[in-house]
Amino acid sequence: MKEDLKQLDELKNELNHLRNQQGDKVAKAFDIEYTYESNKIEGNTLTLQETALVIEKGLTIGGKTLNEHLEAINHAHAIEFIKELAKDKNNITERDVLQIHRLILQGINNENTGKYRNVQVLISGAKHVPPQPYLVQKEMESLFIWYNENKDYLHPIVLSAEMHERLVTIHPFIDGNGRTSRLLMNLILLQNGFPIAILKGDADNRLKYYNALETAQINNDKQPFIGFIIENIKDTMQRIINVVK
Repeated sequence: MKEDLKQLDELKNELNHLRNQQGDKVAKAFDIEYTYESNKIEGNTLTLQETALVIEKGLTIGGKTLNEHLEAINHAHAIEFIKELAKDKNNITERDVLQIHRLILQGINNENTGKYRNVQVLISGAKHVPPQPYLVQKEMESLFIWYNENKDYLHPIVLSAEMHERLVTIHPFIDGNGRTSRLLMNLILLQNGFPIAILKGDADNRLKYYNALETAQINNDKQPFIGFIIENIKDTMQRIINVVK
């Protein structure tokens, strides 16, 4: 893993040299792709082109639900929010996570936006059972104690993957846990000079993602998940470098 992280640091340096050449259009295209892929993981059926039309042109796509449109628009707003956070502060708080979640579910499930769940949930097809609702607040407090103890010592990519996995394992919300966890991961990456990592939403990559998560949750073996995140970050960075060049 050390070699992989060293390689990513080198890619980051290369990307920083090219950053002035990376126009807004390139950044916007990758943001839209991130929204498309993240929502696709959760079952949204908008295509990449349709996602772009909804976000950039405000168009309504026939045959698609209102929620699918809102998921695209909300996620785009959440990306803007984490980019602003990454500029303004080095620390992340529980309140920031709640605000990310509020943006994700705005207009879709207003009753539960930015609020922890008060019911027990089961994840379809998963062996992991999230904690009881009365434990969620305590688990979230523990998560941020762990974050503050480790944020200055762990490599930022490992920290981002760990926070992603730990938040989605707590599953603190009724809905939007995956998208919020991926946005939290990307906030940490942005704060540390890395670009947003795009996890693919196709069937094969989604299965790898869920299998790696389950290995962390059931076997307490986080290496496959961290390795999966490293590979995706490397792929995203390489693609950005190739496009800019």
